[in-house]
Amino acid sequence: MHSAHFDGSFAGWREVSRNLLQQGVPPHQVTWLGAGDSGGLFDQTPTPSSTQVATPAPRIPKQLLELLQSAARFRVEERWSLLYRILWRVAQGDRAAMLSGDIDGSQLHKRLKAVRREAHHLHAFLRFHPRPKNAEGPQLVAWHEPAHDILASASGHFAERLGRTTWLIATPDDGVYWDGQRLHYQQPCPSEWQRLAQTPEDNGEALWLAYYASTFNPARLNRSALETSLPVRFWKNLPEGPLIPQLMSQARAGAQRDGQAEAVARQGGKRIHYSAVQESPVSGSADPDLPH
Repeated sequence: MHSAHFDGSFAGWREVSRNLLQQGVPPHQVTWLGAGDSGGLFDQTPTPSSTQVATPAPRIPKQLLELLQSAARFRVEERWSLLYRILWRVAQGDRAAMLSGDIDGSQLHKRLKAVRREAHHLHAFLRFHPRPKNAEGPQLVAWHEPAHDILASASGHFAERLGRTTWLIATPDDGVYWDGQRLHYQQPCPSEWQRLAQTPEDNGEALWLAYYASTFNPARLNRSALETSLPVRFWKNLPEGPLIPQLMSQARAGAQRDGQAEAVARQGGKRIHYSAVQESPVSGSADPDLPH
């Protein structure tokens, strides 16, 4: 077995993969070791031999490299092995490895789909908190816990929409800071960034919670649809997250039958006075005041 050591990044994996392909090392003989990993007792690091004839670098389609780079953001123990296996097959002329109908290609496309969906979750469920105007650093902060490594590639979405407003997104693994002109990506995430994101001073949060609770419609509650569109794992990092189970419980306890929130039901009704008026003649009927 060959131990392929690299820094855990796609760029590092790509460089090592290029060397392995030139040396003709097949996928089943490679153990991928990122930063901090240690190989097996009998693993050896592949090194070019002085007597080995160098082979030209294989021609790899640009489209494949883009797919592999995106799939590399999918967190799984065998993250890099699948990518090298597909790369090896395509380099050998088997381009079916890129297709969703292939045994390896199907796994590749499943990972691509999961990465795209996780990027959508970041855009949809991230909640920025404003900081005091006199505070130094970013104007907005947010904490997020993605399932895959999508922060670096997906955070540009907010730079395009927030203009020169400075913001910070921190996660357990990495963080990104927009200074109004360019993005600064850090991995691992600095502890100070994590502290700012997890302890925001948002004076407007109470107003938002009151609005959310008052506009919640128990009559339209569909738990399965809610949990599909807003996965439960994101609730803990949303300001309204703690409210959702309470509102759902109230809906099951009778608010859903009444069709209104409990706070609304307690309010007194308003009396409307109605006075009868003379009915208008039906269209087409004869008017007694007009001559026949």
